[in-house]
Amino acid sequence: METKKLEPGVEITSALSVDELEEVKARGFNAVICNRQPGESEDFPGEAAYRQKAELLGLYWVHIPVKPGEYSQKDIEMFADSLATLPRPILAFCRTGKRATHLWAYAKRQSEQCDLATLFTAAKDAGFDLEDHRQALESQNA
Repeated sequence: METKKLEPGVEITSALSVDELEEVKARGFNAVICNRQPGESEDFPGEAAYRQKAELLGLYWVHIPVKPGEYSQKDIEMFADSLATLPRPILAFCRTGKRATHLWAYAKRQSEQCDLATLFTAAKDAGFDLEDHRQALESQNA
């Protein structure tokens, strides 16, 4: 499992298996945010098994399923609330890490009015480009 840091206490990764939650716990994470949709691929039929395994391991589990590029205000608020309330370190994941990165950027921009340069740099360092979301991110603080 390879993770990328977005900010202190928040990292992202690509698709996890249920068994990999043991590694998540062993690496010191306290909470997991999943942005995958049930049935989006054969390796993710749904989140029930993940939730059960996370609970057994003592991990906080939050499921905010989103389609790539389709982030509602409710999705953003749920992600922001998770960042604010979950014990860190937090690991967020989707199939590639892209949705988790996008939601993180929107949540940070909205809840903390984080400047775009900081968001773009963190996303780029994690391997993702926010350019397609520049206008929407700019309008969050208009």
